[in-house]
Parts: sequence; C-alpha cells; structure tokens
Amino acid sequence: MKVEDDSPTPSLHHRVHADPELLGTAASTFSMLADPTRLHLLWLLTKGEADVSALTAAVGASRTAVSQHLAKLRFTGLVDTRRDGRRVIYRIRDGHVSRLVAEAINHADHRLTGEPAHG
Repeated sequence: MKVEDDSPTPSLHHRVHADPELLGTAASTFSMLADPTRLHLLWLLTKGEADVSALTAAVGASRTAVSQHLAKLRFTGLVDTRRDGRRVIYRIRDGHVSRLVAEAINHADHRLTGEPAHG
C-alpha cells in the first residue's frame, strides 16, 4: 500500500505490515541518513528550499560532493527538485522525511547532552 504525503505537516499514522519490500525501502532510507553530509543536507532542507551553491556553503563540502549526495537523495526519493531559471532548487520530499530527520537530530542531542528521552 503506497500512501502519498505531499504536505510538510505531520500525517496520520498508517497501519502497514512490515513485509520484506517495505523493510528494504525503510532500510534504504536509513542508509541515506547514515552519512553525516547527507544528514546535514537534509537537516538544512527541513528549514526550507535551497540550491546547490547555498547548500555547499552551509555544509562546507565541495560542490561536486554536495551534488553527488543530492543526486543520491533524489534517486532514493528523499528530496525533490524544481527549476528556477538556470538554478535547480532542492526541497524535502514530504513530511515523513522532515520528521525522520528531526527525530534523528533530537535523538542525537539527547544522547550527547544526557537529557532524558521523551515518552
């Protein structure tokens, strides 16, 4: 069952069965988040759309590296693009991705600061 979520706001929880295809797709998402540069790019994109130049400056990696990471994120369906003249603008694909990134960052913050976990 495929459910589209085009809004950046939280969606309802959908009951699904954890079949092998679903688990493989979820694992692919987590593998994209496992790279610190890609996670940083996604974190920046949770704040709003950006082009490669802005993302390169914010991340501090080479333009080539940032472009390659963005291509992987786009291929795996975590980001979308649109054209603005000659520029390609990147954005988070949906609210699921935004929430996943925010939760990962918040989880890391709690681990590093010792703040108790939320229930």
